[in-house]
Amino acid sequence: MRLFHTSDWHLGQNLHGQDRDFEHGCFLDWLLRQLKLDQPDVLLIAGDIFDTVNPPVKAQERLYDFIVSAHEQQPKLTIVMIAGNHDSGSRIELPAPLMRRLRTHALGRVLWLDDGQLDAERLLLPLPDAKGKTVAWCLALPFLRPAEVTGAHLGDNYLRGIGQVHEWLIEAANAKRKPGQALIAISHAHMAGGSVSEDSERSLIIGNAEALPASLFGPSISYVALGHLHKPQKVNGEERIRYSGSPIPLSFSEIGYQHQVLDVILDGETLVSVEPKLIPRAVNLQRIGPAPLADILLQLADLPDIDLLADVQRQPWLEVRVCLDEPQPDLRHQVESALHGKAVRLVRIAAQYAGNGSRDGVDDGTTLVELDQLTPQQLFSRAWQDSYGSEVDEQTLNDFAQLLQDVQMESEQP
Repeated sequence: MRLFHTSDWHLGQNLHGQDRDFEHGCFLDWLLRQLKLDQPDVLLIAGDIFDTVNPPVKAQERLYDFIVSAHEQQPKLTIVMIAGNHDSGSRIELPAPLMRRLRTHALGRVLWLDDGQLDAERLLLPLPDAKGKTVAWCLALPFLRPAEVTGAHLGDNYLRGIGQVHEWLIEAANAKRKPGQALIAISHAHMAGGSVSEDSERSLIIGNAEALPASLFGPSISYVALGHLHKPQKVNGEERIRYSGSPIPLSFSEIGYQHQVLDVILDGETLVSVEPKLIPRAVNLQRIGPAPLADILLQLADLPDIDLLADVQRQPWLEVRVCLDEPQPDLRHQVESALHGKAVRLVRIAAQYAGNGSRDGVDDGTTLVELDQLTPQQLFSRAWQDSYGSEVDEQTLNDFAQLLQDVQMESEQP
């Protein structure tokens, strides 16, 4: 069996106010070509399909156009997609009856039966090969929110609830499969030991519960297709537990590595190989600085001039980081003037002042901090410090995290 593993599309995302639809369109066109070329049996999309719980119509059209095109091109392809922490689970599942006609399974939530048992049946999906024979089972684990895995039958411990869901689902899968059939898990979670991309991944912290142990996926699982972390990586060096990463760089912190889809081959229950398929970058992200303003202006002057025959949509996004000794009221004007006629698109200017230290993980010297650089927890901590003159205590942070989670759950209703 051959699988393609991808995740974290973040359709509808914008970069400091700039729309990324062109880049997502280029990626999906490339993915369609790869599906046609290699003819995998299954495509796994491991969450954060959309960037927000209420994505723009254009982003939804991108997803559904892709699914229809993939099915028309490859009628025997099975697609499994799950909701991530950026997604609304109910929205992901809303068109599920229609998508099943296109051999696409959409799982957004875990549900419980009247007797308090996990509804494991809906989370276990048969994976057929090209001949229609079931050769594997997919254990679909969308992002597990506290309200879904805590309560009267599971208790109040979030991590323990997650562990119980995994245990029950794996037990049900082992009972269902026949000899030689592989178990493939698809999950959206932050696993312990994973490398986070600065500025672009929303924290999953609920109180102290953040990173999950890889031991949740026992040796009976042949492959674990993970989503959430944007950098492609193995978990604890294990070949079978992988993050595919995001298909495009979602922040300037993601410039330094190549984005990819993982091509997975199994022989029965045995994992044969996992090979990256590198995704062409439709639009480069370019960062200049940090450096003094005079040096920055010289570097901007050296940038290539606009080619009138070139596609404007492929011009790089540019972030400029300037080191200052004193405020420069006309900083933006100087930068924009230096960029006049240059083949880049300025999306952000960050000013750093020497000698002022750093706060909340922002680069040393940074005093101008944009809101999208800080997590809600960091903003809350700053507001508490300003109001009460002391550091916020751990219990209050835990209460804030739970309140934030409740608000996000309410906002998910389509």
